[in-house]
Amino acid sequence: MPIFRLSEKVSFPPPHFAAANGLLAIGGDLSRERLLLAYENGIFPWYSPYDPILWWCPDPRLVLYPGQVHVPDRLRRTIKSGCFRVTSDTAFGRVIRQCARVRLENNEETWLVDDMIEAYCRLHEDGYAHSVETWQNEQLVGGLYGVCLGGCFFGESMFTRARDASKVALVALCRHMEKNQFDMIDCQVATAHLLWMGAREVPRKVFLRQLQTSLKKPTPRDKWVVPFSDFSGSGNGRY
Repeated sequence: MPIFRLSEKVSFPPPHFAAANGLLAIGGDLSRERLLLAYENGIFPWYSPYDPILWWCPDPRLVLYPGQVHVPDRLRRTIKSGCFRVTSDTAFGRVIRQCARVRLENNEETWLVDDMIEAYCRLHEDGYAHSVETWQNEQLVGGLYGVCLGGCFFGESMFTRARDASKVALVALCRHMEKNQFDMIDCQVATAHLLWMGAREVPRKVFLRQLQTSLKKPTPRDKWVVPFSDFSGSGNGRY
């Protein structure tokens, strides 16, 4: 498959034209309009420092359905112990910068270059991007962020500086999404951590079909409030 070069026009080729590794297009910009159009079509940016912007739509796609998140007994005890405090949309900029910093500290390459960080912070200011934060002793020790459109949350990255901190944030996100009738979390590509948490791979055509249905729901652009008391309590027995 050819790799498409984007022009100044805000548009994308059909996602099914992506190469075998998921790469679809190169170039363009990180404007709000282009980013939102990308997510609406199941496409996301992912590139390394000094590279041009690369746009991807992999097949298969990793998806986590909120009601299917896996919470083993040990993690459930950690959640109910109250050792973590969970908030949402209170430290978006810190979360995204920590996601980049932790990778660099581990000598891993990060796609969270300054332009990406600035673009997602703008999406947060416009009500499209959200974060879930995990705190311990008033220190930010874990969290995640992503983009919400319709009934879908497009997870971008997470970090942890304390055992289970990112897992707690993910479970809190799933609890919030299930309670508010969201459909799914797009996890993009498979990792052992997310597979263990209950995510599963689905064919790209299935994901895109489910996404189009999910986008028919209104996009909530107000500040998210993850109800920690509800999340850490007995709930429905699965958390």
